[in-house]
Amino acid sequence: MKKILITGANSYIGTSFEKYIKENYPTDYEIETVDMIGGEWREKDFSGYDAVFHVAGIAHSDTGKISAEKEKLYRSVNTDLTVETAKKAKSDGVKQFIFMSSAIVYGDSAKIGRKKEITKDTPAVPANCYGDSKLQAENGILPLSDENFKVCVLRPPMVYGEGCKGNYQSVVSIVKKFPFFPRVKNKRSLIRVDNLVSFVKFCVDKELCGLYFPQNREYVGVTDLAKAAAKEIGKKIYFSFLLGFIVLIMRPFSGTLKKAFGSLIYKDTEDFGFEYCREK
Repeated sequence: MKKILITGANSYIGTSFEKYIKENYPTDYEIETVDMIGGEWREKDFSGYDAVFHVAGIAHSDTGKISAEKEKLYRSVNTDLTVETAKKAKSDGVKQFIFMSSAIVYGDSAKIGRKKEITKDTPAVPANCYGDSKLQAENGILPLSDENFKVCVLRPPMVYGEGCKGNYQSVVSIVKKFPFFPRVKNKRSLIRVDNLVSFVKFCVDKELCGLYFPQNREYVGVTDLAKAAAKEIGKKIYFSFLLGFIVLIMRPFSGTLKKAFGSLIYKDTEDFGFEYCREK
């Protein structure tokens, strides 16, 4: 039985991973979660755990300029806390540290009508403080890796699924409220939460080390997401080229529109034949 410690309570991905393991592999893994708010976690003994899955962090909720206080919070939680946790895990004899980073380290999506393809050789160039705080965390923990302590960094694209509060939920909200949705041709790498937690298990089983880019088998456009959302809630929706044209015009003035309707795909980054994919 492998023992896994999730550092970060009440996170969507962390709780999804714990649920997945307990429902499907209850006798193969022992899962425990520790709250990282406050300093009590520093007193916890990490020894005896095979892996630490670090999901604590401040989520990105800003589309414009942020305050100095918010920037400091990003650095403190997303960067400094991650590095400190990894160092404690190594000092306590944990074998593997898995960090939930993000595709945001590559900057914004491409403009509508253009493509942004990311390969293993694409340099990370964050476009905001949030992305930079994730990248600096990676830079702080990857050098800790050695034959006895494997650091595994995941850079997933947009995550969606039941209960997700991110961009996908914004699409669902629009579909619920309006009978029309913009018809925009774009292409994105996405990952359903079921596939992501399956990949985390895969990382633990294989004791992976280095950078990884889990994604669904197929690329998806935002129009496809809206269709899926409409089907899920049983609503008829119409897709409008006119609204798509309006989105194209308004895109330079809205970071949210660019993020939702722009293109960004991982290409030639998959090493495992998508064997971890349980859902599209």
